[in-house]
Amino acid sequence: MRIGIDLGGSKIEILALAPEGTALLRQRIATPQADYAATVDAICKLINELENTCQQRGSIGLGIPGSESPGTGLIKNANSTCLIGRPLRHDLQTRLGREIRLANDANCFALSEAIDGSGGDAATVFGVILGTGVGGGIVINRQVLVGAQAIAGEWGHNPLPLPDDYDLPLPECYCGRRGCIETYLSGPALSQDHLRHTGQFLPPEAIDTAANKGDSACEATLQRYEKRLGRALAGVINILDPEIIVLGGGLSKLQRLYRNLPKYCGQHVFSDNFCTSILPPTHGDSSGVRGAAWLWD
Repeated sequence: MRIGIDLGGSKIEILALAPEGTALLRQRIATPQADYAATVDAICKLINELENTCQQRGSIGLGIPGSESPGTGLIKNANSTCLIGRPLRHDLQTRLGREIRLANDANCFALSEAIDGSGGDAATVFGVILGTGVGGGIVINRQVLVGAQAIAGEWGHNPLPLPDDYDLPLPECYCGRRGCIETYLSGPALSQDHLRHTGQFLPPEAIDTAANKGDSACEATLQRYEKRLGRALAGVINILDPEIIVLGGGLSKLQRLYRNLPKYCGQHVFSDNFCTSILPPTHGDSSGVRGAAWLWD
């Protein structure tokens, strides 16, 4: 039995998978807010309760909104700030008395989709998170690429390529830089862009609904978004050249992206043809917890 845990800012999800990938048991609870000790307690309690219910022990994989420093073993780059600087994997292993494999949540998403999801037939998969933030994960031959700094795939804090007049001035990012891809392509960034151009604040799903009904301002907002996303993904494709890109996060539900992105990507890809497939996720918002379980594949 494989156990996967997806530690998010608002919820903790646990999933038990049978050896062939069938879901045995799933549970979600609210994440303790800004409380590291309570978070560790909650994860341990979920694992113990699941194993008692299933009457067997399992391997444990954990996906987190950040990464573990290879040098110190401490968590870094986490938007759940109570994790930063903490030895999370060490603390859990000490409490549970066994090895735990830990990965960034975007890596877990990409791994899930590469093993038995939309990228299941591809050797190289780039998994993209387009949600509250922007992240990514790289899977090659069913193995997550971690990297020397444990930041492989973190394209959201690269600068947006080829900023146009409508992309200026470069927005400030919480990371201390300006013009990061995340400041243009996250869900909140899409709403802020629409507000800046129209004076009206709308959530992304409302912008999409209005554009589908013929609202020209909402259509223009989505076209700006698609052009930015196309340029940003083209930079990844020119380096990684994946067979498949799988989109995840809330904005992956915008069906127009799968129709329009090949055109906007292809304009900037260093090739005479564009053959990377851009697909929605097979497992939706369950991909993160499934990928955490598959860290033991």
